[in-house]
Amino acid sequence: MAEEKETNKSIEEEEQVVTPWEVASGGGDKFYLYTGRGPSSEALHLGHLIPFMFTKYLQDAFKVPLVIQLTDDEKCMWKNLSVEESKRLARENAKDIIACGFDITRTFIFSDFGYLGGAFYENVVRVARCVSFNQVRGIFGFSPEDHIGKIGFPPVQAVPSFPTSFPHLFSGRDNLRCLIPCAIDQDPYFRMTRDVAPRIGYQKPALIESLFFPALQGESGKMSASDPNSAIYVTDSKNDIKKKINRHAFSGGQDSLENQRKYGANLEVDIPVKYLSFFLEDDAELEHIKKEYGAGRMLTGEVKSRLIEVLTEMVMRHREARSAVTDEMVDAFMAVRPLPGMFD
Repeated sequence: MAEEKETNKSIEEEEQVVTPWEVASGGGDKFYLYTGRGPSSEALHLGHLIPFMFTKYLQDAFKVPLVIQLTDDEKCMWKNLSVEESKRLARENAKDIIACGFDITRTFIFSDFGYLGGAFYENVVRVARCVSFNQVRGIFGFSPEDHIGKIGFPPVQAVPSFPTSFPHLFSGRDNLRCLIPCAIDQDPYFRMTRDVAPRIGYQKPALIESLFFPALQGESGKMSASDPNSAIYVTDSKNDIKKKINRHAFSGGQDSLENQRKYGANLEVDIPVKYLSFFLEDDAELEHIKKEYGAGRMLTGEVKSRLIEVLTEMVMRHREARSAVTDEMVDAFMAVRPLPGMFD
């Protein structure tokens, strides 16, 4: 399955966190999942979607609860958005997240503007007291020109790692471990968290870090909302997807038909092949494409054509699922409530 092909960099603290696979086989304690999204754009692109697909796979495989943080406060401070616009984008992004198929009986989605307070904020203060300005500047590269809102934010992203931040979910389970699937650029936040956790009496969270999903133009960049031609969006039409792949997807194929037949494609740099490695569910077909394309028996246009088919089907399926997500469903996922069957 596509979600099983998440490119993972590391699992932090694997020797201490009973791994999800051990839990699934009947050994070890339960755990909960935590992931998040900074809502800075109207719609998600595929680079945003992949971590949620992988997180859904983990939730389905191990039958564990999940908390999803929408950092609308962060984007308000970093992207110079109004509070109202940040909150609106959080709800719009929540619809895309819900469309991934998360189990509402095991999932709590919250926005910082809506949830920060109570036990959650108490943990924010506990973390903040343990991190000096020099430390946070060294970790995140803050400059004298950055406003204090940015400097004070990291503990807000840290504390969903601790079950006591969610008393309505985990009351009496203070030692429940947390597993965080996230992109590699979030590593500084959670290295800080793991350093502070034992000092305030909490378990260190574990991480599964994914590499960046590459931009269409090549491995040198990641998909970015600031460059629409670098990314495939879940709002793109069939024609948009076709144009972006044909015009912008970097090819490892040769510069002529003769050379392609003679030398074959460089699969290490070919973006269509890399995307198919993420999204083509048929492993046998993927290996066939790699073999034929690498040997020069398949052309760039053929590989791009297959990728267009795969991405179009996935995006259309996601769009259909999103269209069924109502405001009432968003309210239900974001309601502060117990999840009595979350480990069943």
